[in-house]
Amino acid sequence: MDDATQELILRNLWPMLRATLVATIPLTAVSFVLGLVIALFVALARISRITPLSLLARGYISVIRGTPLLVQLFIVFYALPQFDIVIDPFPAAVIAFSLNVGGYAAEVIRGAILSIPRGQWEAAQTIGMNYATTLRRVILPQAARTAVPPLSNTLISLVKDTSLASTILVTELLRVAQLAAAPTFDFFALYGVAAIYYWVICVILSFFQGRLETRLGRYVLR
Repeated sequence: MDDATQELILRNLWPMLRATLVATIPLTAVSFVLGLVIALFVALARISRITPLSLLARGYISVIRGTPLLVQLFIVFYALPQFDIVIDPFPAAVIAFSLNVGGYAAEVIRGAILSIPRGQWEAAQTIGMNYATTLRRVILPQAARTAVPPLSNTLISLVKDTSLASTILVTELLRVAQLAAAPTFDFFALYGVAAIYYWVICVILSFFQGRLETRLGRYVLR
């Protein structure tokens, strides 16, 4: 590595870190939280006995899982303005990522809920709990233990997928690396640094995933 490349890397370490802190991580966090909210409602609709509601949830999941995330981003940011719906880059990315997470996480949550023995529902009903209380106090705490590993994988994938936000002009980590490397065409060095940043975030998330799994272990019936 020559001196010019080293200087280029050192000069852009902070701008790339700043983009990670103010764009990549917030984009990931907001999209994941909103996606989980969407996923919970879609999962409950998916297992609902109300046929139209279940069919609607099935359709949503099918569309999200059957189309590329990049296409979803382009529809929200580039296609909706044709209908006079103009959304700034960052909110557009949040919308697309949240909908995408919702489609994938809904099936994870549905599977986790269905893994709880039917007797848990019946026992809650016999002591007077309604549907919402049973979900909140009995079913979801137990289902969370099953759902954490796949949901954590979804979160880690989302961290990496935020790099696609550069295609709709969000100034996140990868876009800063692209702009910094463009004048000198030294893409390998700066993309390598970006890869390290993404890797570090994923390692940290994996660590907290393990801690969370251990903490939720107390909800497992033995």
